[in-house]
Amino acid sequence: MAEDLGDGSTAEMDEYETLMSTTDVELLKTAWRNEKAAPEILQFQALLVKRAREQIQLVEETVEEFEGSGMDPLTVSLYQMDLDRAQFLLRSYLRVRLQKVTANSLSCVLQIEKYMFYIWKNDNLRNRLSEPEKIFVKRCINDMEKHIEETVLSKLPDNYQSARRQSIISEEDDMVPEPQLDTFVACKSSKNFVSIRLVDSERPLEMERHDVSFVLYKVIEDKIGVEIDLV
Repeated sequence: MAEDLGDGSTAEMDEYETLMSTTDVELLKTAWRNEKAAPEILQFQALLVKRAREQIQLVEETVEEFEGSGMDPLTVSLYQMDLDRAQFLLRSYLRVRLQKVTANSLSCVLQIEKYMFYIWKNDNLRNRLSEPEKIFVKRCINDMEKHIEETVLSKLPDNYQSARRQSIISEEDDMVPEPQLDTFVACKSSKNFVSIRLVDSERPLEMERHDVSFVLYKVIEDKIGVEIDLV
């Protein structure tokens, strides 16, 4: 009998953890952690962001209504805490994505920090961006091209003017920085059982739910957000 109770308790706990992990706030937290830990840009979570914005707007209206109606301050503060948490996660998620594709400075023509040229040339990666991100990155690239043209290329001697016809995003990739997919990352299984085929190993890595391992990013990149989350 005790054994049955134990099994039932375990099953209920698994159901509870699954329910908690699928709330939008938890999904947004997971998306933020995955994006922050991944060396390359991941697929933009459009539907999740849309739901989060709608929920934030709803809670903002609720807080304003409670404050205007003289609701108990403790209740209002609890709603405000949830609102602040959701806003922080959403801003952090969007910010870490922009930091991967643009400059971490006041002007995107200064000191490019990450991989916007590499992403823009790669159809698969470019399609992972949201429409506002695509517009922003394209504007940064145009500003960079204009900056290079005005400060460098236009001042070259006549016999080097052919260089002006070459775009800063040319077909040559040797000077375009790329994300390092051979880096090790810490990952956690989000499923009851996950099998990962490792490089130079005949035996796969087998992980149960919540197991944490260090593996090469390129080995699990297609499993992120599906069977694996980064930590």
